[in-house]
Amino acid sequence: MIQFKKNNIIVFQSALYMTTTAIIQTNEAIIMTDPNWLPAEIEEIKGYINNIKGDKQLYIIYTHSDFDHIIGSGAFPEAKVIASKQFDENPNKEKCIQKIKQFDQGYYLHRGYSPVYPTVDIVVSEDGHTVELDSITMTFYQAPGHTNDGLFTVIEPYGLFLSGDYLSDVEFPFIFSSYQDYVNTINKAENIMLKHQITTHIPGHGSTTQNQQEIQRRINCSKYYLTQLPHDNGELEQALSREYPFFEGMKSIHTDNKEIAK
Repeated sequence: MIQFKKNNIIVFQSALYMTTTAIIQTNEAIIMTDPNWLPAEIEEIKGYINNIKGDKQLYIIYTHSDFDHIIGSGAFPEAKVIASKQFDENPNKEKCIQKIKQFDQGYYLHRGYSPVYPTVDIVVSEDGHTVELDSITMTFYQAPGHTNDGLFTVIEPYGLFLSGDYLSDVEFPFIFSSYQDYVNTINKAENIMLKHQITTHIPGHGSTTQNQQEIQRRINCSKYYLTQLPHDNGELEQALSREYPFFEGMKSIHTDNKEIAK
């Protein structure tokens, strides 16, 4: 399903978890994030890429290594891959692939490709790493907390902020790696908004927005949640259930977050 389309930017949204795949066209390249989820969805994305690709180089930015974000990697063997150093050095690569296989087994899914853990061509090891393509500049920032290998991307002059599994309008912070890292990453996101002329925010789950107030609201919601979390005695649940319509399905993650924060 196409969630957002404007000029040279299109965002596909999976039926599962409102997971997004962003595709950006330039004069000489196509840039994509996290191709996902279901086989038919990946085929639709692949068909779209093939229709516009011509002789352009395809780049895939992997925002992190959760299996749902790398599940389509095997469908694009020609792509040059951009990811963080931690993503590249992940000691659990085989576990990620095994999760994909278990998912497909559980839902009787056939894919027209074999799942593979992406081989990284451009490794991002520090904040401010830039890659220039034609008339655009991609600036990368390490974004640990959700996982330890997260990556923020800013694409200029388009004003794009690709945030992976942060700053969603359908998910509160999911802390699978480090509470303090997550706090620091949200502060980094706020600094990115001050440093760059961001006009469009594309999260890994949820809605693309071009509303500056909405982007700041998502930052504020994350900061409030993280500040209250270590001291939460149950009052956060009411706020979360009002803010996030699928909270009942995520309640166990909030419980786990409290343990990590403490």
